[in-house]
Amino acid sequence: MTEATKTSAPQADPAVSVVGPDDGETIVLGTTHMRVLEDGSRTGHRLGITESVLAPHTPGPPQHRHAQHDEGFYILSGTVRFTVADKDYDATTGTLVMVPPGVPHTFANVADEPAVMLSTFTPAGYVQYFRDLQDLIAGGRPLTPQDSVHAMSRYATEPATDLASDPA
Repeated sequence: MTEATKTSAPQADPAVSVVGPDDGETIVLGTTHMRVLEDGSRTGHRLGITESVLAPHTPGPPQHRHAQHDEGFYILSGTVRFTVADKDYDATTGTLVMVPPGVPHTFANVADEPAVMLSTFTPAGYVQYFRDLQDLIAGGRPLTPQDSVHAMSRYATEPATDLASDPA
């Protein structure tokens, strides 16, 4: 191995995706900043991955159910409160929360510090939901609950109206 090879940046095979720490698409949804690491375009849409930074006291989405995808959350730092049906779980750094299709859930950062989580979507189609919300906000008007419900419905997701939607 030459000295130049040792010190140069890794070269990825054309079929391998490498997303560096400053790479990825950024989506801003109020006090949540999301970085799309994989939108499914390089995984045959089998897997989507995002990294989200939730500012302190960030409310989450209304409690909802996905009909067609699993959603995973790995807490990289901070604490995220997950509400699953009528039970709350405070997930701290190093915790993995997996939500299968049909299970009502939401999350929020109720703490005084930011929280960072890695989310997975299998299959990956739900990543587009976040782009849709950002587009609505970019249109210059506030996001209404009806906007969110309409956007969710395009991705086989519905609000869990039979449960409280406030995760705090």
